Amino acid sequence: MGRATLIGFSAVAMWSLLALLTDASGKVPPFLLSAITFTIGTGVGLVARLFMPAADRNQKIPPQVWVIGIAGLFGYHFFYFTALRNAPAVEASLIAYLWPLLIVLGSALMPGERLAWNHVVGALLGLAGTVLIVTKGGGLAFDARYAFGYAMAAVCAVLWSSYSLLSRRFPSVPTSIVTWFCAATAVLSLACHLALEQTVLPQGAGQWLAVLGLGLMPVGAAFYAWDIGVKRGNIQVLGAASYAAPLLSTLVLIAAGVAEPSLRILAACVLITGGAALAAKSLFLRKPAANGAEA
Repeated sequence: MGRATLIGFSAVAMWSLLALLTDASGKVPPFLLSAITFTIGTGVGLVARLFMPAADRNQKIPPQVWVIGIAGLFGYHFFYFTALRNAPAVEASLIAYLWPLLIVLGSALMPGERLAWNHVVGALLGLAGTVLIVTKGGGLAFDARYAFGYAMAAVCAVLWSSYSLLSRRFPSVPTSIVTWFCAATAVLSLACHLALEQTVLPQGAGQWLAVLGLGLMPVGAAFYAWDIGVKRGNIQVLGAASYAAPLLSTLVLIAAGVAEPSLRILAACVLITGGAALAAKSLFLRKPAANGAEA
């Protein structure tokens, strides 16, 4: 599989640690946790600059790139937290997690991309596996009382898929720009915390280490890796493979003793792995795209 696609998938692998580390971080309210971890994520970008080739100081970043980046990172988290406040977590999470499917379908609108049947079927298989993971084998109960929360979750899915697809239209914009997206998200999250939440800081070294881990990986390095993947990787494969995140997250929780293995997990594993493999079946046969990205 192409190097950029693998780098992008490493973001999915890092996001699988999100549930475990968030649980270990204690009762820190969501926007405060977002502010702290995105501040750490900004630091990750600043340190990475020491080891990356210097960016062209004369390069002008189009204004729309700033809008796309800040709306993607901060907007997704803002609407996701709003969705969880206004709808049951299972249904809200499942709606929000339509973004991989939207990436696969939306890729057909991108220049130089071609959407094939295996991409769509692979993404749908991944969605089916995610339903098993999120619902824990139970049913869904969409209630009109929570329509606002469901709508906020749908906005999440649209925002993140749009951010991922639109970022691909600016392959020349260096990944280092994500540093400033993280910084803006930290500032805006802090503002939301001060307006909406009570301050509860992590207690003890263990919780602070969990917060540090969140900032370094799922909320730090993952966003830089994702930027490389969506700009230069196979975006259909990456979208379908993103459904591995909830499965990997569950496997991490099982390994940590927080969750128990089950046939449901095995079935989800088969669906998600099979879907990703189906989406990737033609990857080795395709030629690199003209803009230097993988096709």
